Amino acid sequence: MNLATYARRNMFRRRWRTILTIVVIALTVVIFSAIRTVVVAWSAGADEAAQDRLATRHKVSITMQLPKRYIDDVRAIPGIKAASWAVWFGGKDPKKRIPFFATFAADQHTWFDVIDEMKVPAAQLAEWKTTANGAILGDVLAKTLEVKVGDRLVITSDIYPGDWEFKVVGIYEATRKSVDRNTMVFRWDFFNNDPRASFSREQIGWMMSRVSDPRKGAELSRQIDKIFDERDDQTMTMSERAFQLSFLGAFSAILKAFDWISVGILLIMALILANSIAMNVRERTHEYGVLRAVGFSAGHVRGFILGESVLIAALGGVIGVALTVVLINGLLGPVIEESMAAFFPYFRTPPSVLLMALGLALALGVAAAVLPARRASRLKVTDALRRLD
Repeated sequence: MNLATYARRNMFRRRWRTILTIVVIALTVVIFSAIRTVVVAWSAGADEAAQDRLATRHKVSITMQLPKRYIDDVRAIPGIKAASWAVWFGGKDPKKRIPFFATFAADQHTWFDVIDEMKVPAAQLAEWKTTANGAILGDVLAKTLEVKVGDRLVITSDIYPGDWEFKVVGIYEATRKSVDRNTMVFRWDFFNNDPRASFSREQIGWMMSRVSDPRKGAELSRQIDKIFDERDDQTMTMSERAFQLSFLGAFSAILKAFDWISVGILLIMALILANSIAMNVRERTHEYGVLRAVGFSAGHVRGFILGESVLIAALGGVIGVALTVVLINGLLGPVIEESMAAFFPYFRTPPSVLLMALGLALALGVAAAVLPARRASRLKVTDALRRLD
């Protein structure tokens, strides 16, 4: 008889207790993985940001606009390969199939060259450049709004009044996790010439620049901001990753709370497993006394208890990981990516989270058994043999 065999045979001597403990561990792993998936998915845009791209906005706030002429100054800086701009529009669907979606007006000549992870077929991009009211939508948004290339689309805005009519000329696909597939892009010149946007005439919301050498990104950011230091509208330039993280700042407290919740979930699992192991040890005290009497050492007793706890934790962890893959990656993930693409363009549990969940389950399996194993191994043989319950 070895440690693994003894632990395996002992696992189901109290069948329902063990089964319920395994179920609790599996559910805990699923909940922990789901929470970590939310945190990872929320910050995926920043993590997947391009290394060779800078973002420039108004120094005070991104809600304030910049003169459109600033783009020419940025393009003239050595080391800037290309630059483009956009203005936030804030689209809403009059039919309320979706409450709101990311919508902005962009330069039709440069936007999709700078933001090349929004992949548009060449023919559709060429049509966009010749269609004044042309619009390009993400594949998820097009499906939600029930439109296809060539259709007429009418949307409204919280910022700019009235109904805005567009012709859908293209559907883009995302080639990176950082891309929201629930976005609509239309031409800035069409927006700029419309009387309803007169208060934004010749203004832009932010600029995106590609740099020749990503290692010089910080230096180029300082150069860009220095150009506009003495002007009425000053700028703040940062890496695309920092730009993405700035949007997450308001939610940092929520993400921190999620971290604490995940820790609490693990502690609950450890307590439940520890209680189950402690009950098993108490019921087998006499048996451990017999084992000590026939020659097994205190180390053997500790090993039997630790082995049983780790096996239960491992089985629960493996089942939990399998359930996570099925429930989140197979079922919920695709649904969330379509229905909540503005917040979670990519919602899948990464392998790193699955391995972390399984590893923590095993570690807590060891931790839960340490105290019961220590107490059992320290019992005197005579005292253990007297225990018959």
